[in-house]
Amino acid sequence: MRQIVLDTETTGLDPEQGHRIIEIGCVEVVNRRVTDIRYQQFINPQREVDTGATNVHGITLDDLRDKPVFADIAEEFLTFVRGSELVIHNAPFDVGFIDSELERLGGAWGETTDHCSVFDTLQLAREIHPGQRNALDPLCQRYGIDITHRDLHGALLDAELLAEVYLAMTGGQAALDLDPARHTADEYRTVSQRDHTKRELVVIIPTDDEYDAHRCQLGLIDNTSGGDCLWLKKE
Repeated sequence: MRQIVLDTETTGLDPEQGHRIIEIGCVEVVNRRVTDIRYQQFINPQREVDTGATNVHGITLDDLRDKPVFADIAEEFLTFVRGSELVIHNAPFDVGFIDSELERLGGAWGETTDHCSVFDTLQLAREIHPGQRNALDPLCQRYGIDITHRDLHGALLDAELLAEVYLAMTGGQAALDLDPARHTADEYRTVSQRDHTKRELVVIIPTDDEYDAHRCQLGLIDNTSGGDCLWLKKE
């Protein structure tokens, strides 16, 4: 399964008021593993950037004058995301901007959902953590994801953080069926009679990525158990 965790930065809040995309950042996730493949593109919006927006991401029109316009990167971008599931925090915002850019190019370009499906992590967060703050920063803090290196918003940086948040939120542990009433004596006997004495034990050292994923999983267990994750207490 190929997913693309996506974020955008824009000149303002509303594409219907003529605001444009100025940065797209994408992180590829395949079978719940973050790959090394990224897509980042800065875009000349051909209009001023609102001061309020610049205060968030630090980007001004002067930074973008030599960048391509959206029409020049549209095919490249759609080729990258086509056939994937887009994972976006507050998807209506980013999808609305992408659809507005595609509309400017003409009806033949279609809409975002003509090229890929969309999954909204904000909606998921509200279901998992009702009544709590579910913006990206508090979610990172809740799941123990480091954001100390993040002074300003950036599409690629935020997409990388969202990938970690998404994997933590969706990595729930399956219930363990330990009820003896559900199993027969013969099933337990079969397990107990296996001869393990002649088997050579293999020790596999986790990679850094696997260890990070393990820590995210423990953070999820600790959060849902009210701080009672025994594995974290033993570390």
